[in-house]
Amino acid sequence: MGVVNVTPDSFSDGGRWFEPRAAIEHGALLLEQGADLLDIGGESTRPGAARPSEREELDRVLEVVRALADQGAKVSVDTMRARVAAEALDAGACLINDVSGGLADPQMAPLVASAGVPFVAMHWRAHSAQMDLEARYADVLGEVVAELEQRVAGLLEAGVAAEAIILDPGFGFSKDAGHNWELLAGLGQVVALGHPVLVGTSRKRFLGRLDPTAGPDAEPSPPIERDAATAATSLLAAQAGAWAVRVHDVPSTRDALAVWEHVRAAGADHD
Repeated sequence: MGVVNVTPDSFSDGGRWFEPRAAIEHGALLLEQGADLLDIGGESTRPGAARPSEREELDRVLEVVRALADQGAKVSVDTMRARVAAEALDAGACLINDVSGGLADPQMAPLVASAGVPFVAMHWRAHSAQMDLEARYADVLGEVVAELEQRVAGLLEAGVAAEAIILDPGFGFSKDAGHNWELLAGLGQVVALGHPVLVGTSRKRFLGRLDPTAGPDAEPSPPIERDAATAATSLLAAQAGAWAVRVHDVPSTRDALAVWEHVRAAGADHD
């Protein structure tokens, strides 16, 4: 899943693709580089980000969704708002990626149920302005798994088909670096819930602090320099059984996954 941020304040690209034409061209490039899906979002979810108005979010994403869908792309809309999701589906999107898992907008689950489209439900505790305050766990893996199970139950009760639900453990959302590493190490437990799993570690803050000798206050590397680390986490996610990985840089992850496939094929030849 290739990321197309149509925002002026994205942590990863600083608004580089904010203009519709630039976003459409970037999406086309990600497809050429091997992306299977394009995830188009008009709201930054970096820590502390302010929410745009619904009208502003619609103005940001609809033209981009329509243009890329018209080019034959499989398009996901990254939104917490049911109206944005509904209009994006009308414009050609085929999947809804909601970082709140349907909790931010009570109309989201009924929309998904009626539309019958795949729905990514991420582990979520609060909006960006407050989410770091919610990074409190006694057992991060156990609590994330339990809260995802609760979210699945809520979606099923709202009429969403079980086969439509995709889960995302929410790396970086209400989680500090230690929590993220524990989640990655135990990702198989999320996969074991029985739904496809989307992993979104790309360029996240915890991948910018890899030097074990650096102090806790060390400045992280810039997001653009975290693609090699992202590719490594993509490989770990694939090994754990993830359905898809959401990345900003497609070629590095494609190469990492190709290496894994070659090794698997070579191993199969000796079985």
